[in-house]
Amino acid sequence: MPKSIMAVNAGSSSVKVTFYTFENPPRTIADAQVSGFTAPPPTFKYQRGDYQHKEELENTINTPQDAFQFILHRCFNDPELSEVASDDDLSYICHRVVHGGDYTEALEINDDTLHHLETLEDLAPLHNFSALEIIRLCKNKLPSVKSITFFDSSFHQTMPLHVKTYPINQEIAKQNGLRKYGFHGISYSFILRSVAQYLNKPAEKTNLIVMHIGSGASICAIREGKSIDTSMGLTPLAGLPGATRSGDIDPSLVFHYTSDAGKLSPASTKEMHISQAEEILNKQSGWKALTGTTDFSKIAMENPPSESHKLAFDILVDRILGYIGNYYVKLGGEVDALVFAGGIGEKSALLRRTLIEKTGSLGVAIDSDANDQGPEDKTVKDITKGGGKGPRVLICQTNEQFEMAYHIVTTRS
Repeated sequence: MPKSIMAVNAGSSSVKVTFYTFENPPRTIADAQVSGFTAPPPTFKYQRGDYQHKEELENTINTPQDAFQFILHRCFNDPELSEVASDDDLSYICHRVVHGGDYTEALEINDDTLHHLETLEDLAPLHNFSALEIIRLCKNKLPSVKSITFFDSSFHQTMPLHVKTYPINQEIAKQNGLRKYGFHGISYSFILRSVAQYLNKPAEKTNLIVMHIGSGASICAIREGKSIDTSMGLTPLAGLPGATRSGDIDPSLVFHYTSDAGKLSPASTKEMHISQAEEILNKQSGWKALTGTTDFSKIAMENPPSESHKLAFDILVDRILGYIGNYYVKLGGEVDALVFAGGIGEKSALLRRTLIEKTGSLGVAIDSDANDQGPEDKTVKDITKGGGKGPRVLICQTNEQFEMAYHIVTTRS
């Protein structure tokens, strides 16, 4: 029996695992996810074909490694999942890692590459730690299976020097790796390939403004298939506000917010050092700080429950508009499509409609019925109003796990 691919997407509070066939294109065998282990009780979701299962778990799962091992045990012991009964059935494990520093492409984990990734943890302690913990676990528990890491930052290595350089002392900047990196790159890679195919254009001739709007949100300007700018920076904190992230602020603000900004947060551990400033701006800000909820569907409403909810919505719209205008100019007005993606971008008809109405000067317009219907079961859906002279308006249901598996089967067959 041909071996399978396991794609792992680890976050601070959830771990997602998808098993794929080793064929082009990859076919999903099973999906499994444990979420909420930082806000118990954790929840386990599992889908295999038409079979779906969901259950609350006991509070014995407290870390990404716990969640990953639970998923492996359940999947390997599912008698109906014959394609994946043990690690002997796996050819590769794909890992999503947010921060890859200067790495330009996916790489196979060995002692040297793992050590280098560990040196990057201080650049992204809130984002790389979970993934590296699972990579170390796989190296120890599944040593016969090759682990391949994919980096969200790799897609943006094509940004021009003047875009990714911060105007600070360059000797210190280079010594400490202080520059714009950008993130959500695995998602942007999937979106570029899918949208270019939909438009029947070569990716290298496709120009897009892509909005990956979720609890973590960013925007990317793509010219001729390459990232020329993106809203996130040294870390995913920069740019747009998110569920708990502030997004761009005056850099001095946090020092006025608290005199303890430089001290270690209580969330720090021996392996993971997080400052109070990082904790406040990454975990205690965003629309949760404004409204008390991280659920954007409770904010993006025609009649929001409070002025604070309306304010949170208006702030996100305002910040996105700023980047759309910026990137439209940087692309010289040559934009094939504005693309909505990410959990909120794909689901919130109100956010899409509001943004497109406010960018009407660019010649964009949407079909109300198509917008209200959402993406349905399509990877790419066109919601452009007929007769428009500006860019197309598209929804793309992004899939980071698939993108990693697709890369494996097209480069390592």
